[in-house]
Amino acid sequence: MAEEIEGYVSKIVFHNDENGYTVLSLLADEEEVTCVGNFPFIAEGEYLTANGSYTDHPIYGIQFLVESYDMIEPKDLFSIERYLGSGAIKGIGATLAKRIVKKFKEDTFRIIEEEPERLAEVKGISERMARNISVQFEEKKDMRNAMLFLQKYNISGNLAVKIFQEYGQKMYDVLRENPYRLAEDITGVGFKTADEIARSAGIRSDSDYRIKAGILYTLLQAANDGHVYLPEKELMHRAKTLLNAMEDNIIRQLTALSIEKKIIIYESKEGKVIYASMYYYMELNVSRMLHDLNIRYELEYEYVKKRLAVIEEHFEFALDEQQRTAVIEAAANGLLVITGGPGTGKTTTINAIIKLFEAEGLDILLAAPTGRAAKRMSETTGYEAKTIHRLLELSRLSPEGESNYLFERNELNPLETDVLIIDEMSMVDIGLMHALLKALSVGTRLILVGDVNQLPSVGPGNVLKDIIESHCFNVVKLTKIFRQAADSDIIVNAHKINAGEHIRLDNKSRDFFFLKRMEANVIIAVMINLIKNKLPKYVNATSFDIQVLTPMRKGELGVERLNQVLQQALNPPAPDKKEKEYHQGIYREGDKVMQIKNNYQLAWEIKNKLGITVQSGTGVFNGDAGVIKEINLFSEHLLVEFDDNRVVDYAFNQLDELDLAYAITIHKSQGSEYPAVVLPILDGPRLLFNRNLLYTAVTRAKNCVTIVGSDQMLQFMIDNKSEHSRYSGLGERIKELKY
Repeated sequence: MAEEIEGYVSKIVFHNDENGYTVLSLLADEEEVTCVGNFPFIAEGEYLTANGSYTDHPIYGIQFLVESYDMIEPKDLFSIERYLGSGAIKGIGATLAKRIVKKFKEDTFRIIEEEPERLAEVKGISERMARNISVQFEEKKDMRNAMLFLQKYNISGNLAVKIFQEYGQKMYDVLRENPYRLAEDITGVGFKTADEIARSAGIRSDSDYRIKAGILYTLLQAANDGHVYLPEKELMHRAKTLLNAMEDNIIRQLTALSIEKKIIIYESKEGKVIYASMYYYMELNVSRMLHDLNIRYELEYEYVKKRLAVIEEHFEFALDEQQRTAVIEAAANGLLVITGGPGTGKTTTINAIIKLFEAEGLDILLAAPTGRAAKRMSETTGYEAKTIHRLLELSRLSPEGESNYLFERNELNPLETDVLIIDEMSMVDIGLMHALLKALSVGTRLILVGDVNQLPSVGPGNVLKDIIESHCFNVVKLTKIFRQAADSDIIVNAHKINAGEHIRLDNKSRDFFFLKRMEANVIIAVMINLIKNKLPKYVNATSFDIQVLTPMRKGELGVERLNQVLQQALNPPAPDKKEKEYHQGIYREGDKVMQIKNNYQLAWEIKNKLGITVQSGTGVFNGDAGVIKEINLFSEHLLVEFDDNRVVDYAFNQLDELDLAYAITIHKSQGSEYPAVVLPILDGPRLLFNRNLLYTAVTRAKNCVTIVGSDQMLQFMIDNKSEHSRYSGLGERIKELKY
């Protein structure tokens, strides 16, 4: 049964800025009541009435669960004094608050608002301080009103603060006249949120503002699917479906957005295409900067060949002609692409390039798109490799959106190096490539290494493929499979899959196995046995090191179901393990987890054995994997330690950014390598179950691949060349600037 209590906030025990979740002590009728609820804007000393009910928490005892509340001005002198002296108004402490209330009594708040100059009548308050107190009082009142107003639209506390800080008191005019401005001006407000607010505000469905916002939202959604632009016909279809609007209205607003320079309408060879302006200029700038770096150096080839021969002998490199060509081309060109499948010697080639440049006294930097890929690059070269984000010193996200990063390293503060080598280039999207090139001075050698047959980047664009297919830059393709690699059926079968050749499933291999099972539950039981009992000893790893990769999120063998089953098998409940139920799942201490979206504001630390922080920064990225080390049910936080030893503190409301990672999609595995991979294949969408996906999954394994499921579906995937095509114009921009 709902109850109402009234009093002032004596202490805020915990407050989450993002969602407003708060634990506070309320002094009601001389009794301290612990209140728990959603308070987007609250300060000690505030006076409020709260509606809700009492509950007996198993750990924290009696609490009042607040369902709704109203902030009101304190009624009695004691409460007024308590509010002013709580620290809510800077410059006023308990002593000064007592003097103010003694002087003005019940009229105190009216004096502060209407006659602030009279505060100077109180000893210790100057005229300047009096004005400042009044301004603060008004700001807090305005902020509180704004928070309560925006709460009606289900806007989180943190987002409400951003809205108020962006517009101030003009916020109400914006919401009344054009709520769609929120989607343009404020990171975190999408079209659907703005559309909901607009409907509540009575904005017409055929409003120019709405149609413009819908077009921009359509282009943003296309970018989330990997597209840099959309053909006009496809944009029209998507926008009409979203907006339920007439085609003529959409065409008219396309013209208006073009005039406002928010979109670029471009005549390509395939017809008219529409870019969000940001992405068009990214492609154009990336093309220009690639051409600027593409310098041909005067080279004494015989000298370089002799130096390379010495390096080969000293470091026992066994380079073939393709690899030697790659090393020499790296010395001769400002820009070089090295591509090849597994076992073709990309790592050996990188090492030879490093040794050659090092012998010449050049400074070299190494980087990769993900923490796992950078760690592997460090292990195989013996040199420190960083993620591209850390290399560029990510500072924060720019207001323009997720694809426009802000880095400390840029054209005004470029990287101080002679050579930069980037591995796993297939994962680099157009936004990150743009930021990377801005941080390179002309004269820096850039070497891009990757397997063009891997799945493309999560973000928009097809950067590596477009650069190679433009035929404007030096590209060395490594095709020979080395003898040691040829002994691995993982590598041999990966190349067969890529070539569309069927593979042997007779289990005579030492590292590539197929177990035919035709029922989902049987497949799961086999996988659990493999992960817990069979594979750890076979590959000399732990069960946690063995990764289940699956094509899908949904279904009987999708990520969501597999994670629940594998969690129960590999990290079951225990008295010494705290856990948190969130949405439909459970997070438990010891769980294997993965970050599933880029978060540029999340802080991380790396600590030494003594627990002292030796490094810190911000930014946790899609695909970063780790383990839950601690769950704090009181503060509603959990700690995750990632593979590269970074420790991140998550509030419970941020748990939608984490997924269990006992099983992950093949897309999420890009750039990673695991001692053993288990791959369930039974049935699924024909467009998704393709050669490209299977090739990527198989090449994630270092020592062992085990496929469990249908041999017919496996052979279908090898035969299925269809891929989800991406709209990307980088290749065309590169060609345009060459001529």
